[in-house]
Amino acid sequence: MFSKKEWALIAVVTVMSLITGYSQLTSTLGMRRSVPGLKEPVQTEAKGHDSQYVNGYNVNITYKYAYDIEGLVVHTMNYSGLDLGSKLAPRDIAIAWGQVAARNGTIDFHWSQQGRWYYWRLDNEEDIFRMGGMEMIGYQSSNNHLIPMDGIAKRDIMKIKTGDHIRIKGYLVDVYGSKPDGSYFTWNSSVSREDTGNGACEVIYVTDVYFLD
Repeated sequence: MFSKKEWALIAVVTVMSLITGYSQLTSTLGMRRSVPGLKEPVQTEAKGHDSQYVNGYNVNITYKYAYDIEGLVVHTMNYSGLDLGSKLAPRDIAIAWGQVAARNGTIDFHWSQQGRWYYWRLDNEEDIFRMGGMEMIGYQSSNNHLIPMDGIAKRDIMKIKTGDHIRIKGYLVDVYGSKPDGSYFTWNSSVSREDTGNGACEVIYVTDVYFLD
């Protein structure tokens, strides 16, 4: 069950959704399953940047690390609205690896996403013990804001469904968008698999999506 803090966060996110103008639609496709043997994502030093003109913003996308993640998709959320975040990244993907992916078929994590966050909960303490503690679940799963580099990447991102075993390649990025009237937008990617809370999501500038077994 959600704690009081989590319910408060959901309430705040719901209000912010109304203010910022984005809407969200959970993907109902796919199925829950397990995939064993998935290793941690790999990030390597990278330099470079790209730019786009989106929704009236001049957007600069700065590469922080090259990123290569193979994982099991445990939940997806589509975002469609007027805000720049929805225009840049129309879909978030929650991905698991390690023991979380290996046990996802036998342990129901009750995955969900809302307001650009992802959530999970377990039904009993035994499941938490089997996973090695609550921290381990956070270390072996992530919420990912996917910004497609081009139309092909966007097409493939929108095909992803729960239960897919995928590999995504691209860059962890910082995003800064500005308008002539002084309006601005920032989005900074996490570069650690061990952080939690605000700022812990990966912002991935996606170059390639591979659908595996």
